[in-house]
This record gives sequence, C-alpha cells and structure tokens, in this order.
Amino acid sequence: MGRFDILRQIQQLDPERDHVRIQHLSTGYEFPWDTVRALEVALYRTYCVPSISALLDKTGEFRKRPQRRYDDTAIIVAEMCEWGYDSERGKQALQRMNWAHGHYKIANADFLYVLSTFIYEPIRWNERFGWRKMCEQEKLATYYFWREVGKRMGIKDIPPTYEEFERFSLAYERSKFRYEETNRRIGVATRDLFASWFPRFVAPFVRQGVYAMLDESMLIAFGFPRPLPFMPALVRFALKMRGKFVRLLPPRKAPHFFTDIPNRTYPQGYEISKLGPPELA
Repeated sequence: MGRFDILRQIQQLDPERDHVRIQHLSTGYEFPWDTVRALEVALYRTYCVPSISALLDKTGEFRKRPQRRYDDTAIIVAEMCEWGYDSERGKQALQRMNWAHGHYKIANADFLYVLSTFIYEPIRWNERFGWRKMCEQEKLATYYFWREVGKRMGIKDIPPTYEEFERFSLAYERSKFRYEETNRRIGVATRDLFASWFPRFVAPFVRQGVYAMLDESMLIAFGFPRPLPFMPALVRFALKMRGKFVRLLPPRKAPHFFTDIPNRTYPQGYEISKLGPPELA
C-alpha cells in the first residue's frame, strides 16, 4: 500500500454523495492527530465570542470538570466521524449532543459559527502543518458532512455552499470577536487543562505554546499576553517538521480516532448515553 493510495481513493469519490466515507478516511487514516489539534484550535476560536463564552462560563463545567468536558466533546465528534452521523453510534452521539444543548438557549448564529469552525480549522491546519494539504474532495466533503450534522441539530440558514459558509464565518469573527472576562476565564481554564497533561515544570512552556498558536484577534479577545518573540516561529517550525516526518511514514492500515486513544475521563470505557454534564441527567 503506497503513501498516497488513500488520497487517490478519496479523489475517486464524490464529495457530496460520499462525504461520510471521505470524512472517515480523512480524519481516521490521513490526519488523526492533526484533526484533534485543529479542533482544539476551533473550539478556542469559539471562546472569543462573548455570547458563547458567557454560556460556557455560566454552566460551570470548565471550572468543575474541564477534562470531562474536553473528552465528552472529542468523543462525540469522533463517534460521528468514525461511524457516520446516521449510523447507530453516530445517532446516539448526535442525540446526546442535542440533549446537552437543549438545556440552554443558544442563538442560531452562534450555532452556525461553531459549526463553521469544525469545517475550516482542520482545512487551515493541514494547509499549514499537515503532511499534505487536503484535496478538493476532502474540503468539500468536510463542508457537506458538517452541514448534514448541522441540519440534524436543527440549525437554520446554513449557507448553501462551501464558499458562502466560509465568508459567513470570517464576517462573524470580525463582528463578534472582542474581549470579555468570560472569554478570559474559559480561555485560561482550557489553557491550564492543556498544561495539566504535562509535567509541572513544563507548564510555562505549554502556556507560551498556546499563546503562539493564537492569532492577534484571539489574543486580544482573551486578554492574553503576546508570546515570547521566538515562540511562534519555534512552534511553526516544530509542527512543520512533524508534518515532513509523517509524510515519510507508511500509510495507516487501520483507522485511529480519538476514541482509540486511552481516555483520561473514562479509562474503563464509556457509554454514549452518559456523556455530557452529569447534573443535567
């Protein structure tokens, strides 16, 4: 099996008709690690919107159970990407997500923006750091996949094309990104969660790494300091070198989703029906 055989397989598929299969191949075989990292950045972007961060701050989940909230979100996304949103497991994951969201009043525009980040951040990440860029079929399939998820979430007025949705997303950021204390609290809680995955003496470096991954508009919206001058270049260099190394590896013979990684919250396994904030059950 050649390094680009899966890519060639994807390029033979129709991005609208076969978007579930393409999403499975792309996220599970081609870019498993990159997809998780890109979606971490995507969620960070959503915290720059005060109406979103205020709701997250109000629930208290980031103060009480940041690791569980991270794992629950990642598991739900991985279940849908691995099995498809209309599979038995995909439907359970989608149902659980809708159940959790249903306890709160969330503006349709905020739903739309969050959905858009799940489309465009993985594409941008692989453009910058992936072992290859996403092909056109993957880009469009990502849009069609999350558009269908959005419909099943009851999100209205999803832009009808890839290009229009991207324009909406960028315009939304320009109009909504601004500093609020709730942004900062959620941003700090997430930053400290990432730092907790490493030995304590590494924590300052991890925090600097987080700052280096955020653009200027995000740093302002969080009230974060600018990273040390050398950090952005160092982080970019490390990620690009990783991409070059991964390009030399043989292709995966089996998928590797977030659900295949040992889980900090559920080391003995999980039930989809029990994901989400326990106090809402």
